[in-house]
Amino acid sequence: MQKILIIRFSSIGDIVLTTPIIRCLKQQLPDAEIHFLTKEKFYPVIKANPDIDHLHVFQDDLASVIRTLKKLDFNFVVDLHRNLRSARVKMALRKPSGTFNKLNFKKWLIVNLKINKLPDRHIVDRYFESVKKLGVVNDMKGLDYFIPEEDILNPGNLPLSHQEGFIAWVIGGMHYTKMLPGEKIIELCSMINKPIVLLGNHGDYDMAERIKDHCQDKVYNACGLYNINQSASVLSRASVVLTNDTGLMHIAAAFRKEIYSFWGNTIPGFGMYPYLPAGEGKSHILEVAGLSCRPCSKIGYKKCPKKHFRCMMDHDLKQLAAKLNA
Repeated sequence: MQKILIIRFSSIGDIVLTTPIIRCLKQQLPDAEIHFLTKEKFYPVIKANPDIDHLHVFQDDLASVIRTLKKLDFNFVVDLHRNLRSARVKMALRKPSGTFNKLNFKKWLIVNLKINKLPDRHIVDRYFESVKKLGVVNDMKGLDYFIPEEDILNPGNLPLSHQEGFIAWVIGGMHYTKMLPGEKIIELCSMINKPIVLLGNHGDYDMAERIKDHCQDKVYNACGLYNINQSASVLSRASVVLTNDTGLMHIAAAFRKEIYSFWGNTIPGFGMYPYLPAGEGKSHILEVAGLSCRPCSKIGYKKCPKKHFRCMMDHDLKQLAAKLNA
């Protein structure tokens, strides 16, 4: 039996994007024991994955978990984070390893000089460079997400008006410039004639309340009410998902949902758009074309560097509303 360690420290969406690697390793190397290393705060995202034999988590003390890992005598290390800390783990374990190309220079070129040398290739497909030495290939079956039984929500947890179907809208995100502003959400909600569930964390609650105040009972504010797996359970019941470029977008893709994703300062060309198997689910990319300032970052900012925020404010929502109401 060979032992394989997968490293991905963070965050929600990035960890979900590793699930095809986990599944293919387990299915194509049936004698392999699969270990996964991540930060403790992201343990809930991956804890129910049946293809992982052992999960290793840490907070700040990486040295302690390295001591544990060294005792396990791995045969191979799959580095899907590729930073100084993952290099530290690999150096300590001194085992054969594989990683992938993060395309940092090409991302720098398009952000700073607007020279696009990015390959038309999703990051999941690039992840498979890391297991090429093992003979493992992409089965093209998409992402996985497994909800622990205790976090599966009953439809009765939702208002009666939303129990027969709803649109889920992920309004949050890690960076302001990757989030559709509240006034644009209100604009679209006002045109939609179907029930809507707003999803996000505690920090999104106040904005969601303002949206609800404008749109009344058609909007249910679930921001901050549910943990990550309960929010995933809500997504699994949605008819359609509207979302920013954030972790729950990738969870929606794992459920093969019809996804409308809003893109602001980042671009799908970075390779992080919804990853769906052929013929399953639908992905609609919503972005403002022709802006010379976009992309302005590969991650995001607290405010628009140009102060106009046209990459989000210029979204035309009337056609989208017509599609959603059809």
